Amino acid sequence: MSGRVNLLVPGVRANPYPTYAELRRNPVCQVDPGGYWVLTRYDDVVAAFKNPQVFSNIGMRVATKPAWLGHNPFADSMIGMDPPNHTRLRTLVNRAFGPPTLARLEPRVRAFAEGIVARLPEGQPVDIVDGLCLPLPASVIGELIGLDPTQHHLFKRWADDLTSITAIGPKPERETPRMEEIRATVRETEQYMGQVLASRRLEPRDDLVTDLLNARVDGEALTDAELMNFMFLLLVAGLETTIHLMSHAMRILMERPDLVARLKAEPSRIPRFVEEVLRYEPPVQAIMRVTTADTEIRGVTIPKGSPVALMIGAANRDETHFPGAETFDMDREGTNNLPFGHGVHFCLGAPLARMEARFGLEALLARFSRFTPAGPLEWNRSMTVRGPVRMPVVAHAD
Repeated sequence: MSGRVNLLVPGVRANPYPTYAELRRNPVCQVDPGGYWVLTRYDDVVAAFKNPQVFSNIGMRVATKPAWLGHNPFADSMIGMDPPNHTRLRTLVNRAFGPPTLARLEPRVRAFAEGIVARLPEGQPVDIVDGLCLPLPASVIGELIGLDPTQHHLFKRWADDLTSITAIGPKPERETPRMEEIRATVRETEQYMGQVLASRRLEPRDDLVTDLLNARVDGEALTDAELMNFMFLLLVAGLETTIHLMSHAMRILMERPDLVARLKAEPSRIPRFVEEVLRYEPPVQAIMRVTTADTEIRGVTIPKGSPVALMIGAANRDETHFPGAETFDMDREGTNNLPFGHGVHFCLGAPLARMEARFGLEALLARFSRFTPAGPLEWNRSMTVRGPVRMPVVAHAD
């Protein structure tokens, strides 16, 4: 019987932060499920991000491509690569995902946000994940890569299934229906994305898929496999991060009506609010790595070949780096980029996620003045991302 902390038990899932505080007192240790070594102090997490030679990003591939799953283009994407392969792909993708794309998208993102908020019922219960937090990023991803906007819930199911791989672990004791569901999702997603890529080759559009098909660095294009891998990455990263960011922002606004009043009076403070949400409730809670050599941290040796979880959720509450870390403080200065990774693997979509959250909250607070819970939250199951899959809310305009 293991005496290790299990990060996926319901009580920890609902509120992991007391457990993270305990782990920071023993900041280099192993947890369940999976026996991951965890780093929970801010300085240790940043140092590991900066040292991909020892903390290899192949850890993300190992975590998301266990033997029971087999084929998974998401695991084979940039998210599971180290330099120089990662550098080449990131350079190619950067060309198609830079400031011109964001500038082109900005009016569309604002229009999506305003339209979605306009459809929310006033004074009646609504699942805010389904009503706002999902359709906003799904609309934006649909705009970016030309996905059918009527299929939002299908895309969310695919993204949820792909991020829940880490909750099953690398070596389950027996085959389960959930494992076959995830394998079916990989096949279904690959078939759909293959049709999108084939369509764009025949009929180019003003979208990211066409940009990626045309992108060249020193005359070199993305291969068919690399294109498919990136489509999987964009689907998961583009949906999950922003859905959970918006969901956490909504939960905080429900709990803090004083912040609703302040943001309505000072909409220019919304970006600061978003930054503190990212620190206080980061959508990405852990990033997986594998050690390429024995490495000692705080007197503890992590053996070569060990799976390691860089615990962003714990690092962002580290009192030595964030005074009053357990308090949500909208006036906290500085931008905390750790929720989007660090160093060579910093998330390409961070500016887009921030834009979506800002426009979504601006539209929401222009229409409503308070939010009250209308039922229990249901949390997702994943070692990497955390957020509610259902959150009933009543939005009031008075």
